[in-house]
Amino acid sequence: MPVEWQPVRQSRTHELVLQSIEDRVLAGELKAGDRLPPERELAPVLGVSRSALREALRVLETIGVLVAQVGRGPDAGARIVRNPDDALGRLLRLHFALGSYGLEDVLEARVVLERSSFEAAAEHASAEDLDEAEALVASMSDPHVEVPEFNDLDTRFHVQIARGSGNQLTSTLTSAVRESVRPLILRALEAAEDWPATAAALNAEHTELLRLVRAGEGAKAADLAEKHIRGFHGTLVNG
Repeated sequence: MPVEWQPVRQSRTHELVLQSIEDRVLAGELKAGDRLPPERELAPVLGVSRSALREALRVLETIGVLVAQVGRGPDAGARIVRNPDDALGRLLRLHFALGSYGLEDVLEARVVLERSSFEAAAEHASAEDLDEAEALVASMSDPHVEVPEFNDLDTRFHVQIARGSGNQLTSTLTSAVRESVRPLILRALEAAEDWPATAAALNAEHTELLRLVRAGEGAKAADLAEKHIRGFHGTLVNG
């Protein structure tokens, strides 16, 4: 059934365009994979300028619900997507940098989220989920791995466990919160006086966390996840 577009009021135009598109998503008239009409068609139907429409579309692209393809052909134009992880991570990273949240706030959020995800993963994670997590631990254990790559693998490990929990929102929030402090954790890892010892200690905990999840010992995995997070992340809060 074609989407029926209506003109919007001219006051705060791009926000009204956003509201118009949001209303259609909430009503189920637009869903992931759907394409918006070309700018030259949609702008006059909404009763707005193409510049106002473009501003609204840029906002939607930034928050991860739209992707715009330039050029001509069937793949050109704007398409509704579901890509919250990168968008939320970027948003939290900026707010953290601006002082909206303190390190202790982020620490406590990580503890709550990851206790939940490790405990749930012990019950719900598939063999494929855990095999992928194990491959990440193996890569982190390579003595030649550089600190930036270790940090990336570490992030991916925690997010992979969250995905294995079976709760997509937990996974997204875990990814966003971990991403918000990624630069700070990277600097702390780079400043470690004995990097091989630091990496070995972190990997020993990763290995045990994965063993507990595989064994279905969710409560123990949750306790160790909290100890693991408070151990390193906690030094950033108290440092």
